[in-house]
Amino acid sequence: MDPLLNWLMSGDVSLQYLTGKYLLYKPEDELAALRKKIAADGWGKAFLDARKPSGHWGRDFYQVKWISTHYTLLDLRYLEIETAEPILESLNLILRTCKSADGSINESHTIPSGDLCVNGMFLNYASFFGIQESELESIVDFILDSSMADGGFNCNYKRYGAVHGSMHTTISVLEGLWEFLKAGHYYRKEEIEQARQRAEGFLLDHRLFKSDKTGEIIDKRWCMLSFPSRWRYDILRALVYFADAGRPYDPRMEDALRILLDKRRKDGTWPVQMKLPGKVHFEMEKTGAPSRFNTLRALRVLAVFGDSGLKEA
Repeated sequence: MDPLLNWLMSGDVSLQYLTGKYLLYKPEDELAALRKKIAADGWGKAFLDARKPSGHWGRDFYQVKWISTHYTLLDLRYLEIETAEPILESLNLILRTCKSADGSINESHTIPSGDLCVNGMFLNYASFFGIQESELESIVDFILDSSMADGGFNCNYKRYGAVHGSMHTTISVLEGLWEFLKAGHYYRKEEIEQARQRAEGFLLDHRLFKSDKTGEIIDKRWCMLSFPSRWRYDILRALVYFADAGRPYDPRMEDALRILLDKRRKDGTWPVQMKLPGKVHFEMEKTGAPSRFNTLRALRVLAVFGDSGLKEA
C-alpha cells in the first residue's frame, strides 16, 4: 500500500474507515465491522463517554463551545460513527426542548428564533443520524425562507437585516440541505435543489474566497486549513462539499485548488493550520502538525477535481 495511505490507516479507527470509504473505494459491507468499532474505540468512544446523565454534552445544547451537545454531535457526524442510542436520545431531546415557535432549532434562551448557521449544522447531523423527515420539515422551511437575493444565506439576514450572503452561513446551510437529500427525503425537494444551485453559485462567484467586486481575498483565514471547522468557512470545507455533492469542476474553483496544492508538504501531507479557541473534549490533532483528517479531505478533493482543468505541480 502507498506510504501515505498506510499513514492514514494507522490513525484513529474513524480515519481507517473514512480512508477505506473515500480513498480506497471499498464497499460498505467490507467496512461495516470497522465502522462499528468507531463507537467502541478511540475518538468515537471518547466523545460518547463524555455525555452527561442529562442527555447533553457540556452544559446544554449550545454551551460550552466546543464541548456542547451541538458541536459534539457535529464532531461525531464527521467521524461517520453509526447512530448509537445515546446520539438518538440527545437528538430527540433537542427536538423536544429547543424548537422555537417558527420551527427552528434555537440555541438561545433569550432570542425567539434560531440561528441559521446552527440550523444548517443541525440539519446536517440530524439527517446523517437518521432523524425522520417529518421532524426536520420545519427546519427546512426555516432555511428556505431565509434565502437571500444574492443566492447566499446569512445568520444576520432576519435578525439584523443583513443584505449580503455570508460564506460561513452558506456552507453550513449547503451541507445541511445536501445531507437531508442524501438521507432520501423528498420534502420540498425541488425548492431545495434550486436553493442549493443558487447558494453554490454564490460561493463560486466569490471564487470560494474572493470579493465578487474587487477580486481581493476577503479573509486570509479562509485559505488556512482548519479541522474541526465548527461554524467557520474555509476553502477546503467548500471543496469537500462540492466533491461530496458530485458537482462538476468549475473554473471558478481553480484559485482555491491551487492554494490547496501549494499547502501540500514534501511528505505528501497537509497540516492543521488554524483552530478556533475554546474548550474541547480532547485534542484530535495538533495545530501545525501533519493532519490525517485534512490530508484525507484534500485527497478526496483532488481525486475529484485534480485533473479537471488543473494539473498537480
